[in-house]
Amino acid sequence: MKLSSILVANRAEIAIRIVRACGDLGLSATTVYSEDDTESLHCRMGDVSHALKGSGPSAYLDGNALIEAALSHGCDAIHPGYGFLSERADFSEQCAAAGLTFIGPGAEHLALFGDKTRARNAAIEAEVPVARGMDHGVSLEEAKTFFKSLKADGQAMIIKARSGGGGRGTRVVNELDELEKAYNRCRSESKLAFGVDEVYVEGFVKQARHIEVQILGDRNGGIAHLGERECSVQRRFQKLVEIAPAPALNEDLRSQIIGAAMRLAKSVRYTNLGTFEFLVDTSREPSQPFVFIEANARLQVEHTVTEAVNGIDLVQAQIRLASGDTLHDLGLHQSQATTPRGVAIQARVSMESLGEHGEITPSAGTLLAYEMPSGPGIRTDGFGYVGYKTSNSFDSLLVKVIGHATDDNPAAAANRLIRALSELRIEGVSTNVNLIRNIIKHPDFLTGLIHTRWFEEQISVLNKYDDEYKDRLFPRVKDNLEEIKTGYTGARIDDSDPLALFKYDAQRKSKSAAATNANPSVTEGDAVGIVSPIQGTIVAIEVIEGETISGGQPVVVIEAMKMEHVITADFNGIVRAVNMSVGDVVQDGYPLLLIERLEGSNSKMVAPTAVDPDLIRSDLQENIDRHAFTLDENRPEAVAKRRSFGYRMIRESVAQLVDSGTFKEYWPLTVARQHTRFDIETLRKNTPADGLVAGIGAVNGHLFKVHNRVMVIAYDYTVLAGTQGARNHAKQDRMFSLAKRLKLPVIVFGEGGGGRPGEDPGGIEVGIDTNTFTQYAQLSGLVPLVAIVNGRCFAGNTALVASSDVIIATEGATLGMGGPAMIEGGGLGVYTPEEVGPMSFQVPNGVVDILVKDEFAAVETAKKYLSYFQGPIDGWEVSNQKLLRHAVPENRLHLYDMRKIITTIADADSFLEIREKFGVGLITAFIRVEGQPLGVIANNPHHLAGAIDSAGADKGARFVQLCDAFDIPILSLMDCPGIMVGPEFERTALVRHALRLFNVGANISTPMFGVVVRKAYGLGVQAMCGASSEVPYFTVAWPTAEFAAMNIEGSVKLAFRKELMEISDPDERKAYFDQRVEKAYRDAKAVNAATGGGVDEVIDPADTRTWIMSGLNALPPPKKREGKKHPYIDPW
Repeated sequence: MKLSSILVANRAEIAIRIVRACGDLGLSATTVYSEDDTESLHCRMGDVSHALKGSGPSAYLDGNALIEAALSHGCDAIHPGYGFLSERADFSEQCAAAGLTFIGPGAEHLALFGDKTRARNAAIEAEVPVARGMDHGVSLEEAKTFFKSLKADGQAMIIKARSGGGGRGTRVVNELDELEKAYNRCRSESKLAFGVDEVYVEGFVKQARHIEVQILGDRNGGIAHLGERECSVQRRFQKLVEIAPAPALNEDLRSQIIGAAMRLAKSVRYTNLGTFEFLVDTSREPSQPFVFIEANARLQVEHTVTEAVNGIDLVQAQIRLASGDTLHDLGLHQSQATTPRGVAIQARVSMESLGEHGEITPSAGTLLAYEMPSGPGIRTDGFGYVGYKTSNSFDSLLVKVIGHATDDNPAAAANRLIRALSELRIEGVSTNVNLIRNIIKHPDFLTGLIHTRWFEEQISVLNKYDDEYKDRLFPRVKDNLEEIKTGYTGARIDDSDPLALFKYDAQRKSKSAAATNANPSVTEGDAVGIVSPIQGTIVAIEVIEGETISGGQPVVVIEAMKMEHVITADFNGIVRAVNMSVGDVVQDGYPLLLIERLEGSNSKMVAPTAVDPDLIRSDLQENIDRHAFTLDENRPEAVAKRRSFGYRMIRESVAQLVDSGTFKEYWPLTVARQHTRFDIETLRKNTPADGLVAGIGAVNGHLFKVHNRVMVIAYDYTVLAGTQGARNHAKQDRMFSLAKRLKLPVIVFGEGGGGRPGEDPGGIEVGIDTNTFTQYAQLSGLVPLVAIVNGRCFAGNTALVASSDVIIATEGATLGMGGPAMIEGGGLGVYTPEEVGPMSFQVPNGVVDILVKDEFAAVETAKKYLSYFQGPIDGWEVSNQKLLRHAVPENRLHLYDMRKIITTIADADSFLEIREKFGVGLITAFIRVEGQPLGVIANNPHHLAGAIDSAGADKGARFVQLCDAFDIPILSLMDCPGIMVGPEFERTALVRHALRLFNVGANISTPMFGVVVRKAYGLGVQAMCGASSEVPYFTVAWPTAEFAAMNIEGSVKLAFRKELMEISDPDERKAYFDQRVEKAYRDAKAVNAATGGGVDEVIDPADTRTWIMSGLNALPPPKKREGKKHPYIDPW
């Protein structure tokens, strides 16, 4: 696959880095930018630049917009960089679906390593050591229990987000009383950053070196490494300085860590670029055990140091691997692709200021100077320029400075980088350059004494200002952009903004005050200044000169980054001066007020107001009141009317379906789009949730700890007869999109009348451009789709129901493509709703799969049906299997009950039949054997002696396809005298219908197991086993089985026709015929026919379950499937 044009789905320095790699490969590059990122340098670096809608990170997280941009500019690939969408498996799948190459690991690896608990399990399977921990999302009580077990061994605990990384959603817990707060904070951060609030726990290695290995993999299974690097200098799990190779690391330990990374990468057949990360416990000398913590399936910020010591462009390698090149093509086919040359160190220069005790304040402003260092072995990756106005909406990283020396002594690279940082000149914003330089100069840095908690231990030493180079290298200059000669007279402002002049005035006042005194005094006589901790706009001054104030009292409110910061007094005193005004933009560190301290009896601090956690504030109460409109207890008239029909409210059915406390409703506050006809209060009262209860909850959680989340779409017939309005459709579009992204089964309660007339006009419309039906149909074959019908279901509601895998209907349901109004409007007669599509014909004609008594039974059946797709269960009961020896009569002409055979083989109460009254010659059902779900197809000897007709073939083929789509093994119980013949049956297009079983069965990949219980005649029985007895993983026969090409009497007549014609005496001819028939039956018996092969064994019927379990246990571990196996499940 040859790539020609790449869309860079990122910003700032990494976007520029990718653009440069594209240029070096002769590829064109398209960059993107958000509405508030138009001045970023990366916008100008690409061959084409594309504007995204929206501001801040959300614009770069809009996968659909990025794909549209790529396609509109003729790109054939997308490079996500790091952060944003770089580790999103669903975005990788979106790219593939759009025909775009995602430059990075495959979706399966993104999903695997994006789930930290799955990654732990993969490491364990590859015999890679992991920290003691719990391999699932934990509850607070589980976390407490695990902490106590660690505490007994003198170990602390770390809480981590189950999804994502980068230190977000991570906290260390040293004491039990810290745990609940840390647990809740981690869940909150994880939810905000990754959309998932699950966390897991591990034992915390208090003194650890953070070592990571750079891995590359190609699509042919080739895996190579580029050595390791160390990232132990961290602040709150955020890396500051990285070095490659790791200094003073024991060579045996280095080899073990790299070997573990290679072993894990090979075990999952890793592709493209990735970093496998480990912690080395330095407190346990001399062994220093190590554990795997995570793998980042993407390019890393610190990739530069690996590039420097290996001489390899990793971004180019990513692109080439994505285009199909092998490691051999890249010259990296050895397991150790290169030998590191020298040492490289990367410094992350960020826009921030550091308080005395290490507290961080982000910095923003206009770059007045941006001068990068140079010289041998120095590289900078940044995106700044003089005049660039930085943004607090994005990460604070401004530039990476990398120093590389070919000398194996790390000090050479360290000295080179210290020199480079001293030449670096950035003015207009605060940076952490001084802090970084102090880290690299520290004697611990190059001697292997750094660990992940080292920064906190050394903050007092690292936070000292070092002015060794600054005054010498950079003479004082006027750092005021307005004074740089530009050819313009006066200030440049947005003259379309009527407040621009006043904004400019406020900015000038602030800058003028700063210029008058570059280092303003915070004391004046006995008065002490209250300084601003952050740059921002003053929105309120709460005190006046001469006012007596108390310690803890709010004095000034400053707005920064769209948040208000309340500044309080540190002590009791009298306000002696107010230096700023409301609307002024203040610099961080500038004194806002001067306060004279008061001593004595009034020096007591103001006690903070205690917060009552049970207090319901007015804003929350308003939210509670608004949601009350959706609750059944507040809709007595609707409830009474519903009850009068003998039905229950839809929320009762939802409550029965989902596990208690797990349902999270989406868009409950929507109302019908009928604002021109009704006021908002009326709509809230009469059209709650716009007639559609939608959300996500757990189903069968008592059976399945994982894979229990289900999406529920429930039409509320008490709201506008369950019809489909504009917002109703929009809500479903949102939910079906989530179902696709989250791979959630969908259960639809479909009762309703179809499209809704009478909504607010939107102008003249074609009316067929809704996406709801398309999105739902596209879920077919990806996730199980279950429809429940009660009462009336017509038109658009029916379209959703009929697109489902299974339809469960109550006895009182009526189901049709058009309701009475549509029928009458078409001049086709007048009918009541119950006459349109009653169960009396919708069940036997195969439309409805399962008929139940009422709504309660429908929900219970849906839960049972879904359970087969959720996986195996623990615990089961089994019937006496010896009864199977007598299930088929010895007299081959006597009938028997095939369903009794199925239920005897199956675990007790696990039998669920599908389409019982349609295609009755074939039985299709789900069962369990030792808790394992199976699909069953079986001939019914009570209908046409088990022969296959058109309806039975359609029924069986669809069921086999359904099982195959979701990897459910199939058990075929065969007693088939053939495919039904004769003109009456040929009129039903039997030729085509019957052969559906051949085509479907021959192309499945899910395991099939075959058991012949009686007749196995010709094409009919072949249709039952994928067209050949060799398709099933085993095909066995009971002693009652008999094998023949067709019915035995007919075969004798055809085979011995000549001999029979030569016998003139009728009695003699009959005797000869009977003799031949008797021999044919004897030869057809399983124990005799098996001598020629074609059947794997003739078994004791009582051993059938053991054969099934042997077959299941022989299967290789199933591979997780991310996409569809089939484009869709045939609705018929």
